[in-house]
Amino acid sequence: MQGNGYSNTYIPESEAVALIQAALSTEDWQGKRILLILPDLTRSAPIPLLYKTIYDMLQSKVECLDGLIALGTHQPLSMEKIFKRVGISKEEYDSKYSQKTSFYNHEWKNADALKTIGVIRAEEVESISGGILKQDVNIKVNNRIFGYHHLMVLGPVFPHEVVGFSGGNKYFFPGISGEEIIDMFHWLGAMITNAAINGTRDTPVRAVLNRAAQFIDIPTTYFNIVVNHTNLHGLFIGDAIEAWKAAADLSARVNVKYVDKRFKKVLGVAPEKYEDIWTAGKVAYKTETIIEDGGDLIIYAPHITEVSVTHGNHIEETGYHVKDYFVGRMEQFSHIPQSILAHSTHVKGAGTYVDGMEKPRFNVILATGISEERCKKINLGYMNPASINLDDWNHREDEGILFIPDAGEVLYKVNK
Repeated sequence: MQGNGYSNTYIPESEAVALIQAALSTEDWQGKRILLILPDLTRSAPIPLLYKTIYDMLQSKVECLDGLIALGTHQPLSMEKIFKRVGISKEEYDSKYSQKTSFYNHEWKNADALKTIGVIRAEEVESISGGILKQDVNIKVNNRIFGYHHLMVLGPVFPHEVVGFSGGNKYFFPGISGEEIIDMFHWLGAMITNAAINGTRDTPVRAVLNRAAQFIDIPTTYFNIVVNHTNLHGLFIGDAIEAWKAAADLSARVNVKYVDKRFKKVLGVAPEKYEDIWTAGKVAYKTETIIEDGGDLIIYAPHITEVSVTHGNHIEETGYHVKDYFVGRMEQFSHIPQSILAHSTHVKGAGTYVDGMEKPRFNVILATGISEERCKKINLGYMNPASINLDDWNHREDEGILFIPDAGEVLYKVNK
């Protein structure tokens, strides 16, 4: 493993470049076809630095150095957005990078773009999940990867509501996988709950992803990135286990913020990179445990007008509910993908559903471009974003009010 990281300072660009060069110098790349697995724009990371460094070092040796956007079930990126992801212009691509690089979006719904590579049997799922689930799971991935000699996974490691920490093999599952395993492990994470799993390194869900990745028999190098907003704190290059664990341990120090008490109101500003509630839900995931019982979480994002570009119809049908609302009525919701049920419970947070009465632990309120009528339909609160002056929310911790100006990546927890 090549890597280094600091919790209290940043890695200079020159040090990051040196780490990449040292990691790549141990392999013979002559004539090889290389595929980079890249995050979409909802993840903060210095992907341009990594892409350009790798390209400049390998372009004279390799046959190709292509890129596949690990969308999971997110919307495809336009070429303009892909160029933004890797930090180049169309003119730069045409004059330099197109010589060796083509870019592709993952196609999770296109059966012809997927290949079945194995099955995790029900007994193994039961063992890994601690008895929570027992079902066979077919493992499908984007079949494009099998046209390459080597894969490189480039992505950040953050606290995560489903897996515990993102990165590593999460860029295969759900990044470039089929729907069945996506549904399975998202529901497993929902059953464990966001509060229990977010910011925990070793989880049953991570074990599922690592097991599924064993079916991918292609040499892979993982570039595990630790950032806080745009600041690079760590880069660990190696495998999906030790190098990823080193990154997760540093991320736990960099991207988990501890507070001394819960708050009656939390207002989190969802940045522009989150284009719908499907992605801006991370504001809720990262703050759930610091909200008082009966308190309010306000997701402020005037730019958001859609619940989910991809899954909106399903979410409009189910609405947002606590876990137990679905658990006792799974037959009724059997036609809804379980990853969508999981998203619903993660946004709504903890609570109970007893004798037909749902009681969330706290209130989730949208101050977005989504109308009051639609908010009511999906079982979330509404606040007119025009009524909010962000300056009025800042520096009010003594009143039990917390303002988070760039929410969604840093996990908030209460000191024990």
